[in-house]
Amino acid sequence: MGFRNRFQRLLATVALTFSALTATQHSLAAGLMTPVDSNLPPLQIREQHVTVDVEDGYAITEVEQVFHNPNDQDLEAYYRFPVPEKGTVAEFTVWIDDKPVIGEVLEKEQARQVYEQEKAAGREAGLTEKDSYKAFDVKVQPVRAGQDTRVRLVYMQPASVDTGIGRYVYPLEEGGVDEKKLAFWTANDSVEEHFSFTLNLRSGYPVDALRLPKHPQAQIQQLGPQQWQVTLDNRTATGSSEEETNSENPNFTPPAANGQPANAFTLDQDIVVYWRHQQDLPGSVDLVAYKAPGKDRGTFMLSITPGDDLPPITTGSDWVFVLDISGSMSAKLATLCDGVSQALGKLRGGDRFRIVLFDDRAEELTSGFVDATPNNIRQYTKKVMQLQSRGGTNLFGGLSLALNPLDADRPTGIVLVTDGVANVGKTQQKDFIDLLENHDVRLFTFVMGNSANRPMLTAMTGASNGFAISVSNSDDIAGQILNATAKLTHQAMNDVEIDIDGVRTADLQPQRIGSIYHGRQIVLLGHYWGDGPANVTLRANVAGQDKHYKTRFNFPAQGGDNPELERLWAYATIQDMQQEINYFGEEKDLQQGIVDLGLEYGLVTNYTSMVVLRDEVFAEYGIDRRNAKRREIEKLAKAQRQANAPTSNRADTAQPMYTSNRPSYSSGGGGGGGAFGIGALLPFLILLIGGGLRRRR
Repeated sequence: MGFRNRFQRLLATVALTFSALTATQHSLAAGLMTPVDSNLPPLQIREQHVTVDVEDGYAITEVEQVFHNPNDQDLEAYYRFPVPEKGTVAEFTVWIDDKPVIGEVLEKEQARQVYEQEKAAGREAGLTEKDSYKAFDVKVQPVRAGQDTRVRLVYMQPASVDTGIGRYVYPLEEGGVDEKKLAFWTANDSVEEHFSFTLNLRSGYPVDALRLPKHPQAQIQQLGPQQWQVTLDNRTATGSSEEETNSENPNFTPPAANGQPANAFTLDQDIVVYWRHQQDLPGSVDLVAYKAPGKDRGTFMLSITPGDDLPPITTGSDWVFVLDISGSMSAKLATLCDGVSQALGKLRGGDRFRIVLFDDRAEELTSGFVDATPNNIRQYTKKVMQLQSRGGTNLFGGLSLALNPLDADRPTGIVLVTDGVANVGKTQQKDFIDLLENHDVRLFTFVMGNSANRPMLTAMTGASNGFAISVSNSDDIAGQILNATAKLTHQAMNDVEIDIDGVRTADLQPQRIGSIYHGRQIVLLGHYWGDGPANVTLRANVAGQDKHYKTRFNFPAQGGDNPELERLWAYATIQDMQQEINYFGEEKDLQQGIVDLGLEYGLVTNYTSMVVLRDEVFAEYGIDRRNAKRREIEKLAKAQRQANAPTSNRADTAQPMYTSNRPSYSSGGGGGGGAFGIGALLPFLILLIGGGLRRRR
């Protein structure tokens, strides 16, 4: 049997094993929440329609739902939705008297007070709050007895491309990290009549394939070299027989004794969409700018996609895998085991590894460092695949054990796989960052599942100049491991700085770039004044040598069809402020800064919420309709963009910053929207994890 056939059989075996493991796990989901001891039939989700517009640099997701009350009394609807990665709610709309009413942002306590007052008065109202990093909580009242209520939630988030691969996740799996809430509430996660998901991809560069790993029944259509569409609909999912439909799609449930319709769609599995840019695209600098009419200050997004000129690493390294096996990882443990087992299989001769486990306490699965021989890799892969979840989350204990002892003479990387919800021992962000600052090591984190503590895990990896990769149960796990290993086989750009001269710029986010790994983009958001030519210089240290990359291009004087940039900049700034609060503790000035930005730009944050009232009631409370006006501007701009074919935003065509093409994965099958194909993975699956990169002081 040829290697290709053997490898295909191996992948099939892994996929079947993974499916069997995850099928046995209890999966929590987004949905309508009902008290566990309630004696009333729960509210129903009759319809959910998701529309996603992905453009260069960001994605806008609209979720429209219809709730039904089967009871003979009015009830309040409570819907819980996992916070998307770097996502912020920009619109919450409730249909009142058959008309959509857009919500406005107030300080959190004020919004809750207004909602409760309207609830007590029996008038229609809605409220969207953010439960820290975990979830958005949506409340609507009243859902009239025997009637429907329609709502819409719109959120925005960045959407970058990594090594030529883009990734979008519609988060539906609830992370299972809040035990008290789970003990009190149960979720109705079934869309009983009609579920649809539509993703419109518009790219400035040609795209040659799309893939949905866990939803093969999705319809994928190429509308042009830079424009694709994905549709998933439980009414037109497939033309095959009902038996085939159910075997292909675990979300569609067959007729059951509980009376659910045959085409009900359960909200317990993330929808993950990958897209792949064509090969041999140049390294580039892209500029998207927006300046409102009559304003001198504009907002810009600068995306730098480096060329493939980072040298490979050839030295052997030490690796410490730190694995979270706590109870909150129950539904994610099979994914963890699968990913780590594949990572072990890609270590090279000359590498060594340790495996540290933590739940309530920390322990070592290995006895010190183990040589990465085929026999040792097989032995510990088997042990990893047998792990069971248990207990609390002593993340600090696990990380402390991983950091001691280390060999000062060998480069070392720490691979942390966790949801980051520490609840045993030290749990504050400052404790973890201080611990990492005392060790010369880089931390690479696989952030597992929705409701993971991404803010803390991102801060930890940033403090060590590492990187974090999010992982869903619906991901191609081999692809995510492939993504990480491709970075660790090459030198990184360290101490990256970007200077912009000639046009006044300020308020840049991120304030500190740190290290950029192979295939990753640099995305800057900021404000600018005036217009005209600007000199842009990227400085970095690569393998001990200083590198300079330069270009020159114009900033526009006015206009632009991307008003959403203002909200994206504001939320990036809010996240930076929130990170300081997480590190230093509550600080009134920072908290007020978040409130001010949330109110000005209409964003739901830890300190601001969005409330919907009857139109006339907004006036009674003296609430200005700023967010409604902003959404009208954004909707008009979106319609203008969609009226034209997507075009490139490349700014450095006259003076390219890079002479080499950007890194990409080999194409090999998968054109026309199917899987990326075995040919796309083979050249990289045989790569071995390269030397861990010791942090530069």
